[in-house]
Amino acid sequence: MTAIRNVVLVHGGFVDGSGWQGVYDLLKSDGFNVSVVQHPTLTLEGDAAATRLVIDAQDGPVVLVGHSYGGAVITEAGNDEKVAALVYIAAFAPDKGESVNTLIANPPPGAPVPPILPPQDGFLLLDREKFAASFAADLPAKQAAFMADSQLPWGVDALSGMVTDAAWRSKPSWYLVSSEDRMIPPPAQRAMAERAGATVAEAHGSHSIYVSQPRTVAELIVEAAGT
Repeated sequence: MTAIRNVVLVHGGFVDGSGWQGVYDLLKSDGFNVSVVQHPTLTLEGDAAATRLVIDAQDGPVVLVGHSYGGAVITEAGNDEKVAALVYIAAFAPDKGESVNTLIANPPPGAPVPPILPPQDGFLLLDREKFAASFAADLPAKQAAFMADSQLPWGVDALSGMVTDAAWRSKPSWYLVSSEDRMIPPPAQRAMAERAGATVAEAHGSHSIYVSQPRTVAELIVEAAGT
C-alpha cells in the first residue's frame, strides 16, 4: 500500500477536537498533514457531512480516525473515495442499520453504566462529579476536571442516527481497544473490532486514551498509513 500522508481526526461525544492535540503534534512531527474535524454532535448525518467536507479538502488519500461516537461518524463518512483506511480508537463501529443506541442497548453483564444525565432540551451531558472516573481515569485530576466542565452537549438525535453503509465493510480498518474503558466496555470494543475484521491493538487506558496515550494512538495511525 502506498504510504498515506493525510490524516483526519474525528472526536466523540461530550468533547471537542482539542483532545487530539497530542496525537496531532506527534503526527505533524512525522510529516503528516493532519486535520481535526469540529463536528457539532447533533446528528450522525450532519456530523458525517462535516467530516466529508474535511476529507474532500485533502490532496490525496486519507486515514480517517474516530474516537468513541466518532467511530460511528467515520463508519458513515468513510465511504468517501479519498478514505483509504479507518482507525477506531475505543470507538463504536456500527454496521448498516445500527446506531449508537442499538450498540449500547445490551451491555455485557457487570459493565459499568456511564453517568449520563437525563436529557435536557434534546441534549446529554455526563455527571461532572463522575466524569473523571468514567471518562478520564488516567488523566491528571485538573485536566479531567477541565474536560468535565467544558463538555460539548451531545444531541440525542446523534445517538439514534443509523449507519446507511458501513465503510469498514469495504475499507481496511484498525482498532485500539482501551482495556480499562468505563464508557464503552472493552468486551464490546473487542467484539466490534472482530466483526469489522480490524487489525487490533490493545492498551491499558481509560476512554480518554487518545489524550492520555497519544503516542500509542499515533503509532497505530502510522501503521494504518502504511509507513
